[in-house]
Amino acid sequence: MTTIDPTGSESGPGPAQWWQQHLTGRVTEHVIESHALAGNHLGDPTIRPLWVYTPPGYGSSEERYPSVYVIQGYTGQAVMWWNRSPFREGFPAAVDRIIASGEASPCIVVYVDAWTAYGGSQFVDSPGTGRYHTYLCDEIVPFVDEHYRTMAGAAHRGIMGKSSGGFGAMITPMLRPDLFGGLATHAGDGMYECCYVPDFAKAVRFLREYDGDILAWWKDFQSRIAFTKEGDHVLVMILGVAACFSARDDGTPELPFDSKTGRLRDDVWARWLAWDPVRMVPRYADALRTQRAVWIDAGTRDDWYLDLAAVGFRDELAKIGVTDVQFELFDATHMGIDYRYPLALAYLSERLR
Repeated sequence: MTTIDPTGSESGPGPAQWWQQHLTGRVTEHVIESHALAGNHLGDPTIRPLWVYTPPGYGSSEERYPSVYVIQGYTGQAVMWWNRSPFREGFPAAVDRIIASGEASPCIVVYVDAWTAYGGSQFVDSPGTGRYHTYLCDEIVPFVDEHYRTMAGAAHRGIMGKSSGGFGAMITPMLRPDLFGGLATHAGDGMYECCYVPDFAKAVRFLREYDGDILAWWKDFQSRIAFTKEGDHVLVMILGVAACFSARDDGTPELPFDSKTGRLRDDVWARWLAWDPVRMVPRYADALRTQRAVWIDAGTRDDWYLDLAAVGFRDELAKIGVTDVQFELFDATHMGIDYRYPLALAYLSERLR
């Protein structure tokens, strides 16, 4: 067996090999400490990774760039952006390729980590998980603006994501139009009567083994290899979202349905519906009218019917006069739609420039 020195010559690294995700631009990894997440109910780390991509030529110019914040779906962590699917490039490599080739305008791309012990934060402030909305808006954004040559204004800052990340991309500009002027949502959570209610009935069946106690299931889940029981995927999502949307003041998640009969608990369910982006549009009409870029898409066979949420969100936007929207439904399920992300990023980078 022959070994080859991978470092190349003294003048720089050698050529990228086929297994490497070579970048023309640069990704810098930061480790930051969040004050907003201190004392969170789950005891999750306050030390968080943050990856920031700068485009080719960034280091040799004084130019300022629009920024796009990229957030993960439920059970996603920022490091997972580096994962590759068979026959597809990873997202950071795809971003770099379209910018280097001129298919997208140069921009700064920020990969945010909002992982929790339950698998996600929905990017909201909650006593059940922590202040992740504050962490994103009041800590991450100022950090990036301070350390990078961003075009530091809402008109030049966007946010994008899929699934729960798509939900975060919809609600964050509603709540903070002073920070975000564009969004892209891929199969983002919405139309909760369609995407969540079917799983409530499944959860009741899975919880029979635990006498209807989801915290007993959680204790069992933590004691073994994750996702080794049929109900794990459904229950971790239900518990995690309850922690985000309907936790008590002491942090205890409350389910929006009776765990033995499946009947909706109207008061708790109303707390979930208050976070449905489709229903939020009228309340945040003024904020949404300020958006310079809105991208909405989903697969027509989405497993959680989030194509219906995409239509609903678009239609509610039209009612408030937001009609300059990039909208598309395409043939796909909820999975394997990562090839859509570079398209949305190119759209945002151009509209926010």
